[in-house]
Amino acid sequence: MVTLHLMVGLPCSGKTTLAKQLERERSALRLTPDEWQVRLFGQDAHEPDHDARHSAFEDLLWDVAARALELGTNVILDYGFWAREEREDYRLRAKRLAASSEVHFLDVPEEELLRRLAIRNSEPNESFHISPESMNAWFRSFQAPEPEELERRD
Repeated sequence: MVTLHLMVGLPCSGKTTLAKQLERERSALRLTPDEWQVRLFGQDAHEPDHDARHSAFEDLLWDVAARALELGTNVILDYGFWAREEREDYRLRAKRLAASSEVHFLDVPEEELLRRLAIRNSEPNESFHISPESMNAWFRSFQAPEPEELERRD
């Protein structure tokens, strides 16, 4: 059965690294909005249009993902999915397309995330620069998946 894979975790948790591995192992189309946005707009995280652009990329990439699922191709959405409501929404979308869904949660301690963030921010890449202050705020808003969310749904 074709599967929608949801990558769940905070920045620097290893979502994209795992998504790339799954892409090869599961013959899946990997969609990572940050890569698209950085290539088109550069490091725009502090620009007023950043959030609107990011939402537009996620919407557009969902359209691509939905079509790929309809055609029988596994898809990996490397969005982060910080809220349970958002994860449930995408799992329902997959179900409507007769696709299964899997949540891949990367649970990394805060100290390790901050260590990785310092490395990420020091290297040019296809990810956005993130301040430690932003990351600390996100620790409080992230909703970790409950164990039942990690079960594959057919």
